[in-house]
Amino acid sequence: MQEPVNKRSGLGLLSYLWNEWFSTFSILILLLLTLIIGTGDMIHGQMLRFGEKLYGNEQIGMQYSYLRAEPQKPSCDPNLNIDTLVKEKMQQEANDPDVAFFGVTPEADIRQSFMAAQQECEGKFAFYDKSMKYMEEHTTIRAYRTMETGFFWILKWGVENRVILLVVMVMIAAISASLKMHHIGLRPARTKLDHKVYSIAMIVGNAFLSFSVFSQYRSVLNSGVVSTFETLAVYWLWMFLFVSLTLISLFQLFRTPANAEEGGKFGLALLCIPLYAFMAIITGIAFTFFMDYPMGQGIYLGFLVEFSGIFLNLALFIWAGMLLTQTRVMDLFLAILRPWNLAPETLTWIILIGAAIPTAYTGASGIFVVAAGAIIYKEVWNSGARRQYALAVSAMSGSLGVVLRPCILVILISMLDSRHVTSDELFDHGIYVFWLTAFIFLGVSLLLAENKFRINSPKIAVPGMLRAFVPVIPYILIAIIVIGFYKYGLDTQMDEFTAPVILPIMLLAFILFDKVLGNKLPTPENPNRALELEHERKSEYLREHGEDAEKKRSFAGAIRYATSESVGHIGALIILMALSVSIGGLIERSEIVTLIPTHLGSILITLGFMALLLALIGMTTDPFGAVILVATTVAPVAFANGIHPIHFWMVVLVAFEFGYVTPPVALNHLLTRMSVGDAEVAAADAEAKAKYTSFYYRYERWILPMVVLFSALVIVTYIPYFFNLFDWYPSK
Repeated sequence: MQEPVNKRSGLGLLSYLWNEWFSTFSILILLLLTLIIGTGDMIHGQMLRFGEKLYGNEQIGMQYSYLRAEPQKPSCDPNLNIDTLVKEKMQQEANDPDVAFFGVTPEADIRQSFMAAQQECEGKFAFYDKSMKYMEEHTTIRAYRTMETGFFWILKWGVENRVILLVVMVMIAAISASLKMHHIGLRPARTKLDHKVYSIAMIVGNAFLSFSVFSQYRSVLNSGVVSTFETLAVYWLWMFLFVSLTLISLFQLFRTPANAEEGGKFGLALLCIPLYAFMAIITGIAFTFFMDYPMGQGIYLGFLVEFSGIFLNLALFIWAGMLLTQTRVMDLFLAILRPWNLAPETLTWIILIGAAIPTAYTGASGIFVVAAGAIIYKEVWNSGARRQYALAVSAMSGSLGVVLRPCILVILISMLDSRHVTSDELFDHGIYVFWLTAFIFLGVSLLLAENKFRINSPKIAVPGMLRAFVPVIPYILIAIIVIGFYKYGLDTQMDEFTAPVILPIMLLAFILFDKVLGNKLPTPENPNRALELEHERKSEYLREHGEDAEKKRSFAGAIRYATSESVGHIGALIILMALSVSIGGLIERSEIVTLIPTHLGSILITLGFMALLLALIGMTTDPFGAVILVATTVAPVAFANGIHPIHFWMVVLVAFEFGYVTPPVALNHLLTRMSVGDAEVAAADAEAKAKYTSFYYRYERWILPMVVLFSALVIVTYIPYFFNLFDWYPSK
């Protein structure tokens, strides 16, 4: 992840106004609108039920649903002259030769039909009169109806325009990420050469994307098929986005930041190129010049449109992760463990188990690493751990929870492969994978620990733990109240489908409590540690936002700061995911997958081959894009070779997590560096080189996660087969 440039450099005042004001408030409005849409059905259902209780009257047969629109006076005539009408009808039929041929309708039947019509008309007038009288007696009906139908209009508009909301959100966030140089790369740009190479790659990549979307737009216009406004608007927004990114990068090419260092090496400069730019250049060259398919990138951007609900939820999860950083929750919960003075390895194991829950609820491993990586790093390091070990733990902090309910990645898998697996089946088996990985981590950590065990006496630890638990109680109560409100007030459980909506509301309540009453509550057991963390947070905020920023750290200021941080992450992560899908599409269209034998002859060989292939995919692509690729190309081959679908997807999830901590990309390490800071990572490397000669301890932050997750991958790959845990496999 690139370090943000000075807010007064680059595009100057325009960049500052966009990043600090327009993008922040625009994304905040879009996120809040997404929350309203997400809870809209629940709220509107309750509004209808409440309206029925207020204005319904069973005794007179009046329901609120009848009054949701202003009653219209009937246009029929209740005072019909039935005798005259009957005579006219009979005369008409007598003069009609066709009617005469089939037989004239009896007079009694004609009379009966007119009498029925008259009765129906009288009933309409009676209901109209009753409705108007009822509304005059209940003067608040119109006000309530206006509120309810207005909310329904917003809900309906939001549901119908969900795709537009997502693309606008991505457009604003991606522009902000480009202005801040916030896209995900292997190393930050430091030297002037780094910035030049970075900008040139961004120009080329975004130019390819602009051309691709424009080609697709022209193809749609020339197809003769009538396109909806929504479809055309999506193309316009994509074109505006990528043309804007191209122009921004072109400007940055000639306006190198003043703080850029002299010199630089071309090989290192290549590592500064954002991953999405690499993907855009590769797919752009392949689709345009080798496959004569220039619209390819634009077509695969349609994945975001097809699964707009998933990506809007992902944006909410990212926001929730950033809101978490504005609360004291993580530090207060960690304070409960401090009185035990646990050895770093034991403390870390407990932290990772606890971190799995917010990881699952924030949707994917990377989001939690960004949100809580720095806090976990500091806590583990302060317990006496090596810096390298603390960095390894931070990188792994988001790995264990991806197999737990309600991880959005598992939901996506169940949507893509609904014929073979359900989310419930994957979550039910994921809990075993979670505990397996957790105990492997504990075993490896203790085996390689310098000091094997340490713990305070319960006489000392328990009183301190109980004191530290007191400040946590309000947050637990707030969580119960929010969940209870949704359960009993809106008749909605908190699960994988509602968590993206409920979690931000809960965190907003946490922040409000912190700002109103948080400072008046008892401090954790280690007050110096709490003050140290708060000082670090304040210093970082002041460096980023100016010396008068602390005055703005109100509830609104915290929301603004969290949203501002979310903007860059939303832009960087979702654009990376979109281009990962393009890479998957390139692999699919190149038919490389067809080189994989349909039948490898042995399930053992197939399992090993699949695990290796999936790990390679995880090393180089984003999880969401990788899942799309695997579902369409690799999964059918695995099933054809006799691998059980649930077993296969468990291998996929573990292999991906192994890939995310393994070079050449190691996405979780990139996000850890962004969370912890480049200076801290450099200090950890310097400390390891100065204190240790062992290869392992020098590179522990890389090796430890790889050893743990590779061990888990081997076990998850082969044990279910050997012990016949799925009925597809023969008994051993």
